[in-house]
This record gives sequence, C-alpha cells and structure tokens, in this order.
Amino acid sequence: MKRKITDSIVYVGADDLTIDLFESQYQVPNGISYNSYIILDDKITIMDTIDKRCTEEWLTNIEETLGNQEPSYLVVSHMEPDHAANIKTLSEKYPTMQVVGNAKTFDMINAFFDIDLTERMVTVKEGDILSLGSHTLQFYMAPMVHWPEVMVTYEVSEKVLFSADGFGKFGALSVEEPWAEEAKRYYYNIVGKYGVQVQMLLKKAAGLDISRICPLHGPVLTENLGYYIDKYNTWSSYIPEDQGVLIAYASIYGNTAAAAEKMAEIMRAQGVRNVLVRDLAREDMAQVVSDAFTYDKLIVASPTYDGGVFPCVDTFLRKLQMKNYQKRKVGFMENGSWAPMAAKKMREAMEGLKEITICEQVVSIKSAMKAANIDEMKKLTEELCM
Repeated sequence: MKRKITDSIVYVGADDLTIDLFESQYQVPNGISYNSYIILDDKITIMDTIDKRCTEEWLTNIEETLGNQEPSYLVVSHMEPDHAANIKTLSEKYPTMQVVGNAKTFDMINAFFDIDLTERMVTVKEGDILSLGSHTLQFYMAPMVHWPEVMVTYEVSEKVLFSADGFGKFGALSVEEPWAEEAKRYYYNIVGKYGVQVQMLLKKAAGLDISRICPLHGPVLTENLGYYIDKYNTWSSYIPEDQGVLIAYASIYGNTAAAAEKMAEIMRAQGVRNVLVRDLAREDMAQVVSDAFTYDKLIVASPTYDGGVFPCVDTFLRKLQMKNYQKRKVGFMENGSWAPMAAKKMREAMEGLKEITICEQVVSIKSAMKAANIDEMKKLTEELCM
C-alpha cells in the first residue's frame, strides 16, 4: 500500500490481514497495519521499517517511491520487531544510508542483529534537530511508551508528529471501522501500564503545533486532533470514561453465570446505567480489560477452584495488576460448594492496587443461587452504586 500523506510524505507501510494473534496474545479480527513513511527531500528519510511478515510489499513500495534514488537516513522510533525487523535488510540494500536513533536504540540493534553500523550511526538525544533540506526533524524521547528506547519525531515545516506506537490501533487500514474502540483496546493492553510516561509525552506534545499524527499502527490522524489527544489524556490518567459496571465472570456449570446475569438484572432494575456482563472464559480477554478501564465500577464473579479462583479469572486479575488498574470501585461474587475461597483471593489480588475501593458486601453462593444471595446482590448494588 502506497499513498501520499502530503506532497512530500508518502506512506509505504502494509496491511497484515493474515495474522491471527498480534504479539501472540491479542485477537485482531480485522488485522493490523505496519506503518512506515518516506520524507522526500534533499536527504530522503525513511521513518521506520515494518514486520518481516510484510517485507516484500514494503520493499516494493519503497522502490516504487524512490526509483533510482537512495535514502540518506532511516529513523528508528521503536525497536519492537513489528517495526524494526527490516533494519538489517534496508541497511544492506542501501549501504550509504545512515541510521538515526538514540543510544538505547543502538544497544537494541546490536542485540537483535548481526550488523556493524559503527560508521553509519547518527545518535540523537532530547531536542536534537536533523535538517533534511526543506524539512527539519526534531526528536523527543518517550521512554517506556512502551519500551525504554522509544522516541517520537516532529517534522517542523509540515507540523507532522511521527508518534511511534502512540495513537495506534488494531485493525488494517483497508478495513473501515471507528478509531476509538480498537485504539482503546490497543492502548490499555499494550501501553496501559505506562500512564505516567504517556502523560510526560503528552506534555511535550502540548508545546508543538501538530497538524497530523503518523503512528506506527492504524490511520494517520488529520482532523480534530484534540479528540484523540483528549482520549489519550483520559486513558493515561486512568480516569473512567463513563459511569457503569462491568460484571466479569467465569462459570463451570452455569451457576455462577446465572448469578452474574441476575446481578446485572438487579442493578438495571435499581436504575444503574451501563451494566455490561462478560464471560472471561469465552470472550476476548483484551476486550474485557479495556471494558474494565472504561467504567468506574467492576464486579468480578468466580467459582472457587483448587482453593483459589478459576484460572481465567486469575488471568484477568493479573492483567489488571499489570496494566495499573486504579481509581475504581470493586465488588466480588464467589461460588463454592464446600469451602468458598474465591472472594478472599480476589480481594488479595486487588488490595495492592492504587485508589481501589473494595466493597465489604460479598455475594457468596454455595453451589446454586438462593434467595439469600438475592438479598446480598441488592446490598452489593447499594454499596457499589449508591
């Protein structure tokens, strides 16, 4: 796929519609895009390479764009292999091309590749400027968004921010879909742990006059940039986007599922807006993690299993821990035929998180839901939502 972003900036990335799991864990039913750009100027510059899965298409796009011209620079924003897999390939194809990165970038290049760039390294640091002719690149470090070597690049004359993984999303460019949901699922599951670092980057970006954002995944953003920046500010501040309750459950024989659905019914009857029920054993875990961050309240319902929680519930709680889940109110429902332990274990998993309010009322089921559990559900609703 090759298209113009401006008269002098060309998109040369590729869609991957054959991938089943991005990073071997995230479902991508609409694929993923690997973005790479070329700045045409006196010193032609390629902004990042792409995943090895699409090398041939990418090289064809570059050759069609450049013809017999050779690039002067390759800028490496991020060393993750879905963006950096072809550094060696491109360096061998264009032996005079210099490679631009920061000190950590080159440490990682040496770790990933058997290649000697000693005479071809252009090492940059915060605020450094590189002139291409009529275009000027300025570099800003973005450590831990979401690897330590990440940097973003601002092109001064056309006011373009090359944002690395920032503002990216799941989904191929050839697939029409709204930006926000897949961008949010991408953000919370990949970048979500590093909200503080994203906030630092947003403060740097606030000082720039930006007309376009060119991420390494997803579409180039050209209009209403305040909307996208506001979303990132909300997500990286861990502020709930909406008032509502996610009920995330697992059920072995259907009894805990029935209780979760009953809990949702009671909450809706009590006037609670936005009650979402998710089966952790069957639905996309990354989506449920995103849902947990969307709302300000969470109920986790689990059978007791081997003296603890059901495995997929344990995975869900661990993912929330990893992604810095915070600033929410949480309640628990448990099931156990002889020794219910799930609520105790779930509480232990959540107690160490920041600004988490845990409800004292627990819905504790022994095998199947009874009238007493309905009363517990009403009390939990009152404590959680009123």
